[in-house]
Amino acid sequence: MAAGILIHTVVGLAPVLCFLAALLYLDSYKLVSMRSVVAVVACGLAVAGGCYFVNGLLLGWSGVELGDYARYAGPVVEELGKALVVVALIRTHRIGFLVDAAIYGFAVGAGFAVLENVWYQFVVPDAGLGLWIVRGFGTAIMHGGTTAILAVTGLALLEQRERSDAAALLPGYLLAVVLHAAYNQLVASPRAATLAVLLVLPALLFWVFRRSERSTADWLGQGFDADAAMLETLNSGSFADSPAGRYLQSLKRRFKGPIVADLLCYLRLHTELALRAKGILMMRESGFDSPLDDQTRAKFDEVRYLEKSMGKTGLLAVRPLLRMSRKEMWQLYMLGSQ
Repeated sequence: MAAGILIHTVVGLAPVLCFLAALLYLDSYKLVSMRSVVAVVACGLAVAGGCYFVNGLLLGWSGVELGDYARYAGPVVEELGKALVVVALIRTHRIGFLVDAAIYGFAVGAGFAVLENVWYQFVVPDAGLGLWIVRGFGTAIMHGGTTAILAVTGLALLEQRERSDAAALLPGYLLAVVLHAAYNQLVASPRAATLAVLLVLPALLFWVFRRSERSTADWLGQGFDADAAMLETLNSGSFADSPAGRYLQSLKRRFKGPIVADLLCYLRLHTELALRAKGILMMRESGFDSPLDDQTRAKFDEVRYLEKSMGKTGLLAVRPLLRMSRKEMWQLYMLGSQ
């Protein structure tokens, strides 16, 4: 009996966790740390618990039959819960590229699937091995895959708009709901549903990884050159005659002298840290680890001090000189969190 439960647990949980481990292995730039993945999986566990109670309340309130609710309403609630974690990761600049969007999205779904399958062990302890094969290779990977698709689609649309817009995340959410609901429609043909998941999701995520790696390589090359040119201009004696220098000169009419000096210092430190972050990614792609040194940590402390000193108005004033797209914000978060 105990051996059977152990086998069912392994079959129900191992596929989705192994798939997540494979995604981490394929990430040549090592954009996502194991600690972050564990934390996001834990968020997925929490979402699954919350959805269990929400679904129970809505099911009792609506009076809809359980089967109909699971096919139509359940995906709306569950994908929304998982989407909220993705939104929080994007808004706090934890996600910068399609590849880490896929990893984090799948990690949320993996956590959700783990708790759901553990719960099923208590609800249907006498279920045969066939059910756990379907739940492990089908349902669990479906949960991770739909959230990964949501995260990748949302980030791709946000990059096109270059601004935070909830509407950009809506298409990915709707697609996740449709895919989840379509999978639930095949409850009468669980083998077909599982086969569809195994045929579609690995190929889709492999394509995302390849596209993201090419995009990352292009961004690193272009961004490194732009940051290096800015730093060279800052260190030269002709910075005052450059467009950036003239812009800072114009700010003297709006800010006191010390604040303008802080803006210049902030621009220099931001550029140096951006270069350092890109260098770390290049080292990782080549298989080398590059730990953060004390001098770089001190620069981050100075950046935080300058941000407080300049205030929101000062940050807005210097923003036009910074490469502050979503990827740039992510690279600084990545460097500062090491």
